[in-house]
Amino acid sequence: MGRIMAIVAFDSNQVAGGEPIFITKDKSEQQKVAFLLEKILDAAAHDLENGVMILVDHSDSDK
Repeated sequence: MGRIMAIVAFDSNQVAGGEPIFITKDKSEQQKVAFLLEKILDAAAHDLENGVMILVDHSDSDK
């Protein structure tokens, strides 16, 4: 099971919660921010196709 590390959205009405949320001005900026965070956090970016992308840590914490 993965752990959500961050959320990137261009509509602030779409998101809420306890993880870091990054609001962008449009889809292009959203993708740029998500892919930069993907590298920085060593996570995987997943597009939910509703204006929201999540960054998930899929590493096995038991290792």
